[in-house]
Amino acid sequence: MSFPPMSASVPVGALIGWMVLLTVKHVIADFVLQTSWMAIGKDQREGWALPLLAHCGVHFAVALAFILIVAPRFWFVAVIDFVIHITVDRCKGLVSSRLGVTQENQHPWFWTLIGVDQALHHLTGFGLSIFMAAN
Repeated sequence: MSFPPMSASVPVGALIGWMVLLTVKHVIADFVLQTSWMAIGKDQREGWALPLLAHCGVHFAVALAFILIVAPRFWFVAVIDFVIHITVDRCKGLVSSRLGVTQENQHPWFWTLIGVDQALHHLTGFGLSIFMAAN
């Protein structure tokens, strides 16, 4: 199997720079600044909205701060990141709450859901990086 040839006009340095910046943003917002109230609360069957909003609000604030420092014209990318992040996390929360997937009960899908969630967030960062590097 081979991939079709792709032509690219994205500056590699800018792409790598944006990827590093958005990856650092993700680590800060998803691991350093996410409290257990956010992490556990956003996946609950009830009472999930405020923890999810707070968590994604942190992502928005960190993304916006970084983007405003580097390239303020892309301020709206923080909004796009927020919308995608809240959608991905809510979908993960729905699956977790409906199927009872928790770390405490050692559900076999727990780490799979975490992995899919993180992969989708990193693909989001990649797509946003391509957009910003190309423009």
